[in-house]
Amino acid sequence: MSLAGVSCLVTGAGGFLGQRIVCLLLEEKEALTEIRLLDKAFSDEALGRFDKFKGKTEVKILEGDIRDVTFLHRACQGVSLVIHTASLIDTLGLIEKKLLWEVNVTGTQLLLEACVRCNVQHFIYTSTIEVTGPNCKGDPIFNGDEDTPYESTSKFPYAQSKRLAEDSVLKADGQVLKDGGTLMTCALRSMYIFGEGCPFLQGHLDKCLLNKNVYLRFSRKEALVNPVYVGNIAWAHVQAAKALRAPQKAKHIRGKFYYISDDTPHMSYADLNYELTKDLGFGIEPQLPMPLTVLYYFSLLLEIVSFLLRPFVRYIPSTNRHLVTLLNTPFTFSYRKAQQDFGYVPRYTWEEAKQGTGEWIASVIPQRRLYLQSSTA
Repeated sequence: MSLAGVSCLVTGAGGFLGQRIVCLLLEEKEALTEIRLLDKAFSDEALGRFDKFKGKTEVKILEGDIRDVTFLHRACQGVSLVIHTASLIDTLGLIEKKLLWEVNVTGTQLLLEACVRCNVQHFIYTSTIEVTGPNCKGDPIFNGDEDTPYESTSKFPYAQSKRLAEDSVLKADGQVLKDGGTLMTCALRSMYIFGEGCPFLQGHLDKCLLNKNVYLRFSRKEALVNPVYVGNIAWAHVQAAKALRAPQKAKHIRGKFYYISDDTPHMSYADLNYELTKDLGFGIEPQLPMPLTVLYYFSLLLEIVSFLLRPFVRYIPSTNRHLVTLLNTPFTFSYRKAQQDFGYVPRYTWEEAKQGTGEWIASVIPQRRLYLQSSTA
C-alpha cells in the first residue's frame, strides 16, 4: 500500500493533530505529489516544522474558512484524498452553539459537497470517542469495540455536532462523483489525544504550577480510560488512507467508523497528567475535591446559575455535569478492528510517547511559569 503520486488535502493542518499527520505524510518514502494544508491560520512554529520535512512533495498553504464554499471548491480541485481534522473542540460550552454547528457540522457537509463536485475519491474524517459517550447515566465500557451496544444519549453540543458530522461522512460513502467515480469515506473515532503540543496538557500544567506543582484531581483513580498518543492517531489516518486506495481493503472499511487507541496503559485522565510528569517532581492530589455525587450536583447548581444569568450576562461555569461524567466514567476501547481491517498498529510505544511528551512538558515549564507570574502579578 502506498500514497505515491497522491494529491492530498489536510484540513485543520495547523492544529495539534493536523500538524502531526502532515509531518508523517511528508516522511513517506514513496512521496505524495502534493499536500495542501488548510486552516484558518498557521503559526510560524507549524510552518517551520513543515519546512524541515520538505522534499519531493509540493506543499501548499491555504488559509481560509471551512464555511466558505468557493474556498473549499478551490482547495479540493485536483485532489484525490481529503483528511478532515478541522473541528472546534469545546468541553465547557465556551463556544456558541451556532458557531459550533457551522464549523463542525455544516463545514463538514460543505466539504463533502466540494469533494463530489471536484471528484475527490477518498475522504477520512477525524471523529471522537465522545460520539459514543459516556452517556448522561455514566454507563461504563471496558475494552469495547465497534460492535459493543451502548445507549448514546449525550445532549452536550460538542458531542452532538461531532456525531452529526460523522453521520454525514459515513452516509456520503458511495456517492457518485461528477466524473462518474465513487466517493469512499471512513471515520476514525479517536480516544483523548495527548502528546507534544497538546493544548489540554498545557492547560492542566498551568493549573498544576499555580497549585505548587501538584496536579488537581478531577477524575477518580478507578475511572480508567485509554488515551492515544498523537503520533499513533496520526499514523492511523495514514494507514486508513493507504487502505482506501487498495480495492481489497477499501471494501472492508468504506462507510465505517473505527476506534483508534494504542498501548497506553489504562488510567484516569488526571493520573495521565501525573504519569507524564512524575519524573519531573510533580505530584497529584489524592482524591476529588468533594465526593463524586456532591460534585455532580454542585455542577448542576452552577449550570442553573448560568441559565438564570443568561438574560443579563454570559457566565460559563468552570465545570458541568457532562464534564464530571466524562472525566469519571471508565471508558476504554480496543483498536483490534482497525488492526484487522486496515492494518493499523501503533507506530510509537507507550515508553516513546511518555518520553517525548515528558520532554516537551519539561521544555515549556520555564515559559509557562513566566507567563503565569506576569498574568497574576
